[in-house]
Amino acid sequence: MLKNIFTGIILILTIALQKGHSQEKSPNIIFILVDDMGYYDLTCYGADEIQTTRLDQLAEEGIRLTDYYAAAPICSPSRAGLLTGCYPRRVGNNVWVHRPDSNYGLNPDELTMAELFKQNGYKTACIGKWHLGFEGPLLPRQQGFDHYYGLLHNLDSYETIFYKDEGGIPIISDGEVVERPADPAKLTRMYTEEAINWIKSNVKGGRSGLKKESEPFFLYLPHTMLHSPIGVSKPFIGTSNWGEYGDAIHELDYHTGRLMNTLKDLGIENNTIVIFASDNGRGPGRNQGQPIRGRKLETLEGGLRVPCIVWGPGLGIQNGVNSPVMTTAMDWYPTLASLAGIKIPENIVMDGRDLSSLITGKTDKISFSQENSLNATIPLRRYWNPSLEWDKTIDKEEYLNAFFYHGVLGELAAVRSGKWKLQLNPEPILYNLETDPGERSPVQDKVLIWKLRGMAVMFQEEMRLFSRPAGQVSTNSFRSQVPIIKN
Repeated sequence: MLKNIFTGIILILTIALQKGHSQEKSPNIIFILVDDMGYYDLTCYGADEIQTTRLDQLAEEGIRLTDYYAAAPICSPSRAGLLTGCYPRRVGNNVWVHRPDSNYGLNPDELTMAELFKQNGYKTACIGKWHLGFEGPLLPRQQGFDHYYGLLHNLDSYETIFYKDEGGIPIISDGEVVERPADPAKLTRMYTEEAINWIKSNVKGGRSGLKKESEPFFLYLPHTMLHSPIGVSKPFIGTSNWGEYGDAIHELDYHTGRLMNTLKDLGIENNTIVIFASDNGRGPGRNQGQPIRGRKLETLEGGLRVPCIVWGPGLGIQNGVNSPVMTTAMDWYPTLASLAGIKIPENIVMDGRDLSSLITGKTDKISFSQENSLNATIPLRRYWNPSLEWDKTIDKEEYLNAFFYHGVLGELAAVRSGKWKLQLNPEPILYNLETDPGERSPVQDKVLIWKLRGMAVMFQEEMRLFSRPAGQVSTNSFRSQVPIIKN
């Protein structure tokens, strides 16, 4: 009998330990996406016109990715790439941006990152700018988010014209208008306060105040700033040496600090991963120590290479590391799924690579071995059938690790493999980004040019065969409101 009792106690303890282990494998995730921030636009990335104290602290306590790329040099395609783990071209959202009169967006058949996390017990919220569809099944709450608060698109003139007769562009909370017109100067604070309240509600157990065992959460926080028109609240006006743009960065830094303070106050900082990145570039360097050229809408480095900080010391994310490994926005989907202990379904094909073994220091490069991380083999599902012209020249892992730059009209514009970048049009020009990130000194190497051009040919064939359609609705309620503009 004593033996049976002892066995029962051991069983109970084992189950308890398994539950505890399961909770450790379910970290909270916060993804902060700022709009139109350039590569050199944080102090920890070289800015000397501002002081980004809290974001610099994240970098000091986490990983600063030095060769990180947005999925596209413009808003809507970039967000499609992040939330699906795919090149925007693969999911039919690769051309320009969605306006309020658009009747297409992210296809509801795509399994978004939010949907995957929701299916695996996470509470999910999108607070900020959506920009991936404005009707029915294209809206955030139909794409995996339990809660949505913010603007569905931009605040520029192409958007405001659609709401002129309705009192201006609305801020929406779960389908209800909570304020209009949206004031750019208030958005960073409003998004942050909504995010803090949502986190507290989830951790504390809801508005009732009754505590419960908290479910893990996935918070996607796509700020409207620093997109034009820039808005800055009074406490931050004139605080930088960079005009309203620098002031707006100061405000983002401050409110990111508030969010981090909330994690600490709630006692969940050791079980939370925070990622801070930009959706596309903004402009070139401003001094001799900042060689990158190009700006938003372009496929020079300044259009797509952006800041990215990964923080999560309590969950094994490396501390105080600068990583030069080339990474992209598409990589976060499989990476975060692995860190959460979620295996991506077998039928899903995506372009992103699992970075989890890299950012935890288990490997010094991106691994395709499932021994190193849960979703490491995801890219191996991609089409691979090189013709006789390329099969002895291009290695599969080289191809999967390459980055294919696309322009704002969805065109393939360049290829990066390792330190080499081949500009494709109007003629192939090769650059060594390790020694020449400003793309000023072409390299004459016919073998390398041939190899990277081969990667481009193979990618074009892959997209021809396996790209997927955008989501589309038959009608759009805004169309009847669009005034006819004649020249």
